[in-house]
Amino acid sequence: MKAATTMQTGQLMYFHLNILLYSMNIIFCSFPVNGFSLKSCRISYSKALCISAQLTEVPQDIPPILTGFDLSVNKIPKIQASDFKNQPHLISLNLKHNKISQIAGGAFSNLIALKVLNLNNNKLVALGDSLFDGLSNLTELRIVNNGIKSVSPSTFKPLGRLQVLDLSSNKLVYLFTVSYILQHVPNLRELNIKQNTLWAFMSEKLSNKSIGLMSLDLSQNHLSSFTMSADVFPNLTWLNLSGTAKKRHLKWEVRNTTFLRHVSILDISSFRLPLDKIKMILESFNSSLTNLRMNSMKNNIKTLVSISCSIPTLSTLQLQNNQLTAVAFDFFPLCTNVTEIDLSQNQIVKINENAFKPLEALRILNLRCNRLSSVPSAIRNQPTLVELDLSSNKIRALGCQDFANLIKLRELSLNQNSLSALTNCTFRELINLQVLKLQHNSIASLYGSFQKYLPTLKILHLNSNKLTTIAREEFMGLRSLQNLSLQENQINYLDKGAFNKLRNLSYLQLQSNGLEASGIQNVFSTLKNLQRLDLSNNRIRYRNDVPLSEPPFSQLSQLEYLFLPSQHHRGKGSLPRNLLQGLTNLLYFDTRDSRLASLHANTFNYTPRLKVLYINSNEKMAVSPDLFAPISNLKSLYISRTTLGSLNILQKANLTKLEFLQARMNQFSVISKETIKSLPALLYLDLQNDTFYCNCDNAWFLQWVKDNNQTQVFDAYNFVCQYPQDLAGTKLLELDVRSCSLDTEFICFLSTTCVIVFFMAVTSTYHFLRWHLVYGYYFFLALLFDRKQKNKQTPHQYDAFVSYNIYDEPWVFGELLPKLEEEQGWKLCLHHRDFLPGKPIIDNITDAIYGCRKTICVISHHYLESEWCSREIQMASFRLFDERKDVLIMVFLEEIPTRQLSPYYRMRKLLKKQTYLSWPRAEQHTQLFWEKLNQALQTRQDHNSMYMMDVTNAQ
Repeated sequence: MKAATTMQTGQLMYFHLNILLYSMNIIFCSFPVNGFSLKSCRISYSKALCISAQLTEVPQDIPPILTGFDLSVNKIPKIQASDFKNQPHLISLNLKHNKISQIAGGAFSNLIALKVLNLNNNKLVALGDSLFDGLSNLTELRIVNNGIKSVSPSTFKPLGRLQVLDLSSNKLVYLFTVSYILQHVPNLRELNIKQNTLWAFMSEKLSNKSIGLMSLDLSQNHLSSFTMSADVFPNLTWLNLSGTAKKRHLKWEVRNTTFLRHVSILDISSFRLPLDKIKMILESFNSSLTNLRMNSMKNNIKTLVSISCSIPTLSTLQLQNNQLTAVAFDFFPLCTNVTEIDLSQNQIVKINENAFKPLEALRILNLRCNRLSSVPSAIRNQPTLVELDLSSNKIRALGCQDFANLIKLRELSLNQNSLSALTNCTFRELINLQVLKLQHNSIASLYGSFQKYLPTLKILHLNSNKLTTIAREEFMGLRSLQNLSLQENQINYLDKGAFNKLRNLSYLQLQSNGLEASGIQNVFSTLKNLQRLDLSNNRIRYRNDVPLSEPPFSQLSQLEYLFLPSQHHRGKGSLPRNLLQGLTNLLYFDTRDSRLASLHANTFNYTPRLKVLYINSNEKMAVSPDLFAPISNLKSLYISRTTLGSLNILQKANLTKLEFLQARMNQFSVISKETIKSLPALLYLDLQNDTFYCNCDNAWFLQWVKDNNQTQVFDAYNFVCQYPQDLAGTKLLELDVRSCSLDTEFICFLSTTCVIVFFMAVTSTYHFLRWHLVYGYYFFLALLFDRKQKNKQTPHQYDAFVSYNIYDEPWVFGELLPKLEEEQGWKLCLHHRDFLPGKPIIDNITDAIYGCRKTICVISHHYLESEWCSREIQMASFRLFDERKDVLIMVFLEEIPTRQLSPYYRMRKLLKKQTYLSWPRAEQHTQLFWEKLNQALQTRQDHNSMYMMDVTNAQ
């Protein structure tokens, strides 16, 4: 079996390595299908992971759409009936390493899709009737190390599709337990009940035939008898009885050798039976056995080998840990058909030169973990050998003839020996070798071992040695090499032609050496097909971001993975802005822990396909907001421990495809809404141990963490407030943000709108109605004074008060006064002669208007522009309309258009309804003008007449 597998090892290694690297990347960048913030768990690939969370009960905040639930390594004592009622889509459930002693009946009844259930390492003592109700689709059940003593007859009845059952390391005593299992589980393929307390295996105790069972492990049960009187396992192919016969007596009775006719793998390791007893047991498998394991036997191994090899079908013989010190020439005399021998974990020091000569078909030889000081000469006579394992011995040197004649050898393991150097002829005959393992030796020099030979070698492990330099064309003979491991050496110099001729090299590991920046210039230019390059933990350091004249990776257009972390140097450094020039297909870049002071904004201009970026653990590193702009395909970003004060740098980056963001141990006191909205594809956000500020600035973030159904915020319920001081230590998600629910944006909008409307109203009013306002102001004053004068009821002292502007004074004194006072005898009140000195002017005006029978307003353009004249006419007009008396006489000295009177609404209304006196229109009829004015002064004071004369009326 192993021989068939190892035949293809070299051919498939490259493919497997690709798959492995891809899988590792997935593990490191695990994304949930849907995002949720859980109190004790995280979600990855539709699986809830609650490992080592100190849980004492099953959490109830797990989304119902998940297909996996891992609750291992917790302290859950009991499974309640309702614990999994909301998980109908679960396919796997892991409850191992808890303290479960009781499972309520029907606890799993809703898990109709469950296929894998693990209850290992708990404290279940008995398995009850309704324990597995509802698990009709379960295919794998493991209940190892629970102390189970009893099983109900109907426990396994619901498990009609079960294929794998492991009940190892319990306290089952009676075989009828197995009968209960086989009775209800017709599709069972693998049954493991090792390390229980079964004392006998008797087929008559089994109620029916199990036609599906292919693997049965009864090891470490200390059986006293093994009896088969019926063909109960017609399809059994693997039987493990190791450690069951330690009392040197075992009743073995198989009535018909056809009962075990299909068993091909048998393990009788640690049997303490006489040789004749073992021989009898082996005869029961004489027609089908291909793989026999006899590890840790105390019998005569040589005789056991002879007995075993007498089985004509035997091809694999495992003899581990049998304390062999030597292998004699007659150790394998009858093993002509054996193709695989495992002698590992013995104490072999010497092997006879002809020890393996009878093994004409030998393909795989395992001599790992022995005490060999040199390559046994016995292997030179094994031209059929395909795989040879000499690892973990004490081999100090290799000779030119050590691997002579091994022209079919494809895999050679010499790791973990004491080799200090190689010779240039050691591997010359290994023309078909594909895998060579030389790691963990003390090799300081290669001496041209790989310059001529090994044309088919694909994988070479030289890591963990003492190499200091790699000379020019050191590996030029390895034209098929795909994977070269040189990590953990002391390499400080690489010749510019060190990797010449390695055109097929895909993976190169140089981490943990002493390489400096100058030592990698022009070294990789010939590696056109290189896909993975690991230079981490070297001494590669650049002092600034000045562009390099010859970027070291400019020819590696196929490179997908590049590792550059370096912790060796002290002080801050940087990366040249064109360091990544040429890496057009780079998908993964790691420069964590490199003590970088900054990264130039153009660093990633050359890597448009980059998907995974590690720049974490570069404390106090300056990051430009434009750094991420060229890598819009980024899916995973690690920026933990970079002392960033804000995530706002991501807003300009256009990271619309980012799914995974780890930003632990920074100083993101506030996570803004804009930042989160700029990452529409985000599925996983890790902000553990950041310095959160507990105020309303984080109110939106808190609500988003609780409500969003896309992004999982890892460990969000353990986020702790750092500021302000009075809230330090408070859980962030326990913060009461109800007082922050006021929509500040709406308030700002409303306030701004009101201000703008008010401003527009004021400006419009000023522009269109400013004179109306002036009028209103004076009108209001007049109203106040009018009410004051009414209360006083002052008697009339004058016939008329003359209201005029100082510019019109010549006409008043030259025309008006002589006519009215001297000729007609009226007593007039003039402000320049009749106002009382020292009295407020407004009081003088009021007293004059209310102390006269009438008011004569001498109106001109100057009059309309005068503040005091405006007050006088307003007060007079108010008296006119309030008392309904003919107290106002208007005399126009100039022609004034009606529109100019618009601020004086009362005056305008009077002009529209009444006549008035106009001096310009009097012209040659001035006598008539004075007569009309005299009549106006004589008009009776009734409530229905308001006398105003216009000279034109007389005409």
